[in-house]
Order: sequence, then structure tokens, then C-alpha cells
Amino acid sequence: MFMQESYEINKRTLLLIPESEKITHIYEEEDEFIVPQTTFEIIDNSCKFFGSSYDGRFKGTKALVGYSYKSPIIIEDSNRIIFFPTTSPRLWDCSWIAFNNIKNYIKGDKTCELILKNNRRVTINMSYNSLENQILRASKLWCAIEKNSRIINN
Repeated sequence: MFMQESYEINKRTLLLIPESEKITHIYEEEDEFIVPQTTFEIIDNSCKFFGSSYDGRFKGTKALVGYSYKSPIIIEDSNRIIFFPTTSPRLWDCSWIAFNNIKNYIKGDKTCELILKNNRRVTINMSYNSLENQILRASKLWCAIEKNSRIINN
């Protein structure tokens, strides 16, 4: 694992976990990185990289599915890259999970074990019910995007 100065989320990004208030551990399909940025900075900068901002994506989610707390965010439209937070996004200890890259998850005692697309297992500090709720919210956002895409393309 090595340090990178900055990072943009892409379709290989699996998970962002804060190591401290200013350091984030990034899991990709084949690599892991440490970045001297908060998870929120990485989310916001990645949204900007793809032509929006966290606030713009947040407003888009609210307009599409009505969520205004712990909202899933569309990072990039064409690849349907959707991330959701484990707590309030404004807290430094908020992890972000790539909805598209979850293979399965297992209930723990006040935690959950994620089984990611590459079969990597990572324990997160999130209750099973909260994780299921966030996956449901991200699924609804995915469906809303798909529905709108079909309307536009027909």
C-alpha cells in the first residue's frame, strides 16, 4: 500500500475508509491507497472531476428519490457509480461504500462484514439494519436513474 496525493473515484473503487481526520484508506479492485484527504473531500472532488459537486449530486438525489439524510450520491452518470455513506457525510469518520461493488454482506455484532466484488472482506462500523437501509436507498436511486435513462433514450 502506498500514499497518493489525491484521488478520483472510478469504477474500480470499492470503499473509502477514514484512518484519521485527514487520512483516507482507499480500496480498489486490485490496489489500496492512503490519501491525505478526508473521505468527504474525495467524494466532493470526484463529483467535481465528473462535472458536478457533492452539493449538486445531493440535490439531484433529493429530487430523484427524496432523500436528504445520509443520501447515496451519483459520482459519475454513464458508469452508474453510486456511493453511500455509513454515517453523516459531514463527520470525519464517515466511510463511503460503492453500491455497485458490493457482492454480499454479513451481520456482525454492531458491525457488518462486506464482501466486495473482488471477494475482499472488510469489516465496517455499521449496523446490519443501517447497511440494508443504505443499500435500499442506493437501489432506489439506481432505479430512478435507469428509468430516466430509458425515458430519454426512447
